Amino acid sequence: MERRRLLSLAALAAALPAAARASGGGEKSEKKKGGGLSYLQLPTLTATIMRVDGRRGVLTVETGIDIPDVALRARAELLAPRFRAAFVQALQIYASGMNASGPPNADFIARELQRETDRVLGKPGGRLLLGTILIN
Repeated sequence: MERRRLLSLAALAAALPAAARASGGGEKSEKKKGGGLSYLQLPTLTATIMRVDGRRGVLTVETGIDIPDVALRARAELLAPRFRAAFVQALQIYASGMNASGPPNADFIARELQRETDRVLGKPGGRLLLGTILIN
């Protein structure tokens, strides 16, 4: 009886590491993120706008930064809250002067956010990528 119990415990102990790897536990494996390993995705940015009828609306912009340099990307990951703050501030300034009857100017938004990207990083090396821009 004791021998069966010991064999059961040994089999269970041998199966635990394999089960942990299969469930994602144990060692941390590098997975491909959306956009590739050099892509840093940032949370969606929002800014308040005034519509033609006087009601408030929301300008929503999806952004990310492509940074091929590994050291610079590691620095950028640490600076993600600063990117978000700088981007939201630039977007809110743009939205406050935006013509409510026209569509957002994606070229202007990209230029301003790229300028903020270079400023926060401290040097060029990150390429801003825009996703969806919409007004709600």
